[in-house]
Amino acid sequence: MRTDAFALRHIGPSENDLQHLLKTIGAKTMEQLIFETLPDDIRLKSDLDLEPAMTEYEFANHIKKLGDKNKMFQSYIGLGYNQAIIPAVIQRNVFENPGWYTAYTPYQAEIAQGRLEAILNFQTMVIELTGMEIANASLLDEGTAAAEAMALLFDVRSRDQKKNNVNKFFVSEEILPQTLSVLQTRSTPIGVELVIGNHEEFDFSNEFYGAILQYPGKYGQVHDYAGFIAKAKNNEIKVAVAADILSLVKLTPPGEMGADVVLGTTQRFGIPLGYGGPHAAYFATKEEYKRSMPGRIIGVTVDTDGNRALRMALQTREQHIKRDKATSNICTAQVLLSVMAGMYAVYHGPKGLKYIANKVHASAATLANELEKLGLYQTNTAYFDTIVIKTASKKVKEIAERNEVNFYYVDENTVSISLNETTSIADLNKIVSIFAEANGKQVSKISELLNENQIPASLERTSTFLQHDVFNKYHSETALMRYIKMLERKDLALNHSMISLGSCTMKLNAAAEMLPLSMAQWNNIHPFAPLDQAQGYQEMLTKLEQQLNVITGFAGTTLQPNSGAQGEYAGLMVIRAYHQSRGDHHRNIALIPSSAHGTNPASAAMAGMQVVVTKTLENGNIDVEDLREKAILHKDNLSCLMVTYPSTHGVFESAIKEITQIIHDNGGQVYMDGANMNAQVGLTNPATIGADVCHLNLHKTFAIPHGGGGPGVGPICVAPQLVPFLPTNPVIPTGGNDAITAISAAPWGSALVCLISYGYICMLGAEGLKKSTEYAILNANYIKEKLNGHYDTLYSGEMGRAAHEMILECRPFKEKGIEVTDIAKRLMDYGFHAPTVSFPVAGTLMIEPTESENLEELDRFCDAMISIRKEIESATIENPNNVLKNAPHTLMMVTTDNWIYPYTREQAAFPLDYVADNKFWPTVRRADEAYGDRNLVCSCAPIEAYI
Repeated sequence: MRTDAFALRHIGPSENDLQHLLKTIGAKTMEQLIFETLPDDIRLKSDLDLEPAMTEYEFANHIKKLGDKNKMFQSYIGLGYNQAIIPAVIQRNVFENPGWYTAYTPYQAEIAQGRLEAILNFQTMVIELTGMEIANASLLDEGTAAAEAMALLFDVRSRDQKKNNVNKFFVSEEILPQTLSVLQTRSTPIGVELVIGNHEEFDFSNEFYGAILQYPGKYGQVHDYAGFIAKAKNNEIKVAVAADILSLVKLTPPGEMGADVVLGTTQRFGIPLGYGGPHAAYFATKEEYKRSMPGRIIGVTVDTDGNRALRMALQTREQHIKRDKATSNICTAQVLLSVMAGMYAVYHGPKGLKYIANKVHASAATLANELEKLGLYQTNTAYFDTIVIKTASKKVKEIAERNEVNFYYVDENTVSISLNETTSIADLNKIVSIFAEANGKQVSKISELLNENQIPASLERTSTFLQHDVFNKYHSETALMRYIKMLERKDLALNHSMISLGSCTMKLNAAAEMLPLSMAQWNNIHPFAPLDQAQGYQEMLTKLEQQLNVITGFAGTTLQPNSGAQGEYAGLMVIRAYHQSRGDHHRNIALIPSSAHGTNPASAAMAGMQVVVTKTLENGNIDVEDLREKAILHKDNLSCLMVTYPSTHGVFESAIKEITQIIHDNGGQVYMDGANMNAQVGLTNPATIGADVCHLNLHKTFAIPHGGGGPGVGPICVAPQLVPFLPTNPVIPTGGNDAITAISAAPWGSALVCLISYGYICMLGAEGLKKSTEYAILNANYIKEKLNGHYDTLYSGEMGRAAHEMILECRPFKEKGIEVTDIAKRLMDYGFHAPTVSFPVAGTLMIEPTESENLEELDRFCDAMISIRKEIESATIENPNNVLKNAPHTLMMVTTDNWIYPYTREQAAFPLDYVADNKFWPTVRRADEAYGDRNLVCSCAPIEAYI
């Protein structure tokens, strides 16, 4: 065995296992299996043109050298991004801990209670700091959160406003530039007209349904918005406020001023800058808007025994149900980062946050005072952390960069300086010396911070916050370390067992890929730093784009979209721009197969398209004749087809090239959903099947961890005709010559985690990538064969093969009184997370083992599924008191003196011998979904208060 070959570490089955796997599925060679799985006309004729695979050691050295090309300047640029201190206890125990970063979205609540509690803490923190009634479990970034607020307020317009098509949305000129760009992108397709202006001159006309304000403003000025909000309310105009969360420790919360939505980023709560992300945005609103709120809400409910349990609430808002009626397509939160931000608040508590906010504010006041002594004019009349200096900015920039310092240069006579938690007195003296030199002045030393308040009394916060126990008892490192560990033990992640989720590709997130994220050269760069200070990032990101071009067969890539749903939307907006550039403004029909992901129609609706659903045949394939008929019917207005390949049913449809040709013949473009790229890489690609654009889930195929529901990255790769329209950024230009406005806030989205996918591709190389795809297909067919005779597979390819995933039929078990949910919950007793439940077909399980799982784990999973099948046989519809209906079984339940079940404790908790070796105990019994929705509680108050 080659000890330095990364592919052998990433791929689970050993070379010795290969023959056993092939024999089980009835294939002589891997080549035979692939021939029987993929249509021959879409196979690549040559290997991917990528550089040879690096060893882990070579990659570590390479990424260190590349990181050294990033210049570690002190950045006081601000604009929504501030350097923060990551408490070491959180970095080591959450950020760098696979128990937290490899977990899946908490759809199975009983094995996610730790993560759910951590997110509940985050929601509580947001609610209390903003003064609002309800918050979600995080969004992607501040810019997209603002766009979600605009859409929410549009959705909740009064009946009269909807009737009269009131569609104007006021945007304060104080808004962050990147936020404005995202608002511009998102407003036009849904029919919202943006009006940008000075909030003090706004006329509150009845043509407006909403407004958004920045608090403090983009260059730090703090405005009192109470009067504006009151006047808006009198005129039926709802108001969103984008607020700096640390400033809310000292400033009156927007909720207390009457705001309808408060949003922003929690980046400065212990999250690295990472050249723009990932960072957890926050979103808080009023209880009455909860059913229009985007994203996920963690709620409190009870379990079967009436004990407190947590879960994702209001699942009916999920986009797979609303489809083209959805107002948002959000399917990724930033859970790992929201956990970190919540833990930051837990660790520091209200007193610690006050200390940090006071220090930041005192630093700004002290600096302003010293600069005024130099005769420089500071223009902000009230501020929290940002001051604006009138001086010749060119001279300042020259001296500052020589001293490795970045400010924000507003214009030739104006410099903005945003201070942060890391700013020391020595840093302040360095800043003063730069301005003194630029202005030919003598400088005096700052020796201590001034105790001067630059916030008007009317805007000072008087209300308390974070009074709950959790924010007041874990302030020593020992205490927080144990609290984090206690929560971690309640969660099942990839470091315990296989997570076989179809469509979600929960593969290995290799340590060698993850380690660079902790390096200061990578995680401490401001997204708006000058490009020559981020040469390492620029080389890495450019190389990753080139690698993805090769893998997809396309001509251009943008890494800006920071989730799969954002990638879908970006792809459609680029297609829209392409049609408009040709004068085809009327092309707005999106054909979408009925089997598609629910985010597909939601994204199409957000892009201003009209969804026409095409039929699916009984075997799960697209009905080509129905598609042809609808493409011809709508040929004058056809914009695109949205197709997932291999299909959502886990099959490589042989008619795919015919399908894409039909769309092209009728004037449309083909968007391919890259959710299933794990079955394509190295064997075929989107360009070969005839697509024009695809989004990729880097958090699936390319090994970025799911982090409990995010971070994700959803770049789009495009054919030559679409390259000119790739998105830009207003601060650091990106994209094509005719670029659309921004999709996400940062120029390269969640740049930090792109290091993971870059490492994945560099260390696997062309051969390793192809082998990974082959083993993903092999492992899936092995499970299919092992379960044959116990479970029926719903769909197979023309030669009887699955792609990288398969759907198991579970609906007949209803005759025994067993639902698919019962199987999902029972799997927890065997130590496994359930496969994907009831998607894309209700009453089924979709299984995807990935290439990373070894033979022993595949066998354990199959043994568990076969054992459960026998348990189903023993069940009867008349007697629901059985091992499946009562699952999962908790430690408390199994050790109780009162055992009232017709099976043994051993059957309940240790159904197979291997379980005892590494038992995972669910911490609650089945969560009551209906109770939680009827009694929605999404903050930390004890359950007794609501019963």
